[in-house]
Amino acid sequence: QVQLVESGGGLVQPGGSLRLSCAASGLTVSSAAMSWYRQAPGKERELVANIAKTFDITNYPHFTKGRFTISRDNAKNTVYLQMNSLKSEDTAVYYCRAWTTAGYWGQGTQVTVSS
Repeated sequence: QVQLVESGGGLVQPGGSLRLSCAASGLTVSSAAMSWYRQAPGKERELVANIAKTFDITNYPHFTKGRFTISRDNAKNTVYLQMNSLKSEDTAVYYCRAWTTAGYWGQGTQVTVSS
């Protein structure tokens, strides 16, 4: 059974940083395409970062590029999202997603950027 458990969310001031973690079980993150998505109230879920299964190729939409970094630790079977220079518009529930032969979602972790 595949499980993805996100952690690391919380309240941070604008300009601050957070690091989210996604601990996986039932699959190996080195053999999956891993992504982070977010969903703000009243909005659709959107991709914020992706790391490919091979060569650790990453990609980001324009609104996170240069501020967010996705990475994985194969020994810990965990994927991270380092978020810097946070803005109020980054407030959302952040979800981890894994894709092997099927897609899997975590339960999400709340990130609130506010002074």
